[in-house]
Amino acid sequence: MESTATSTISCPKCQADQPDGATECVKCGIIFAKYRRLVSPQRQQESQNSSRWVSLAKEWLVDSDTSTDSLTFAGRVAVYLLLLWWGRAFMFTPLETNYTGESFLHLINLPFHEAGHLLFIPLGRFMTILGGSLGQILMPLVCLATFLIKTRDPFGASVALWWTAESCMDIAPYINDAREMDLMLLGGVTGKETDGHDWNNILTMLDWLEYDHRLAHLTYNLGILLMLASFAWSGLLLLKHYRRLSP
Repeated sequence: MESTATSTISCPKCQADQPDGATECVKCGIIFAKYRRLVSPQRQQESQNSSRWVSLAKEWLVDSDTSTDSLTFAGRVAVYLLLLWWGRAFMFTPLETNYTGESFLHLINLPFHEAGHLLFIPLGRFMTILGGSLGQILMPLVCLATFLIKTRDPFGASVALWWTAESCMDIAPYINDAREMDLMLLGGVTGKETDGHDWNNILTMLDWLEYDHRLAHLTYNLGILLMLASFAWSGLLLLKHYRRLSP
């Protein structure tokens, strides 16, 4: 039996207020003692499952990195500082400037973009058009998975996450241009001079053309969030690596 001398209690199921000394809910009718016996093991199991997933994520994303040599640490610091400097420019430059589309990395993304079109041909016209943008995002994700699963290199995976973020930001100006079609395409012409371009066709097929600017900013902001996550991840790995260095 539960009681309180100064205030009412609430039902653990429906949250309805109960009179002092109540053993069953006046609203839903559950018996408090039986309900708690049934629910408690379930919550314990959920807590154990949650802890298991957290431990597994920590093992794969952080603890699998066991490098201790100073040369590797110095190289990682150099890469981190380079990506931090380069990423800062991406994050603080408005997408309307097409800074990402004019960067060196755009030339790296481009072959994977074009390969994506070919890869998705069996899935129909819509997926063939969308496949270009998917291809340039899937490639860094494949690298990320390879670093984590194959080589057990979380720092390399964090760099691949940075590339994924940059690739999202690289696509955003393309989406933003869906209605205007002013961007110069691979063939040296604009979308106005052809039958449109990827995102003009995609959003037209979805009847979402009026949302091009919103979708572009959403994609760009997603890239910024992923880039910040990559900095936090690689920074944590560098800190742990530093602590493992031999004195």
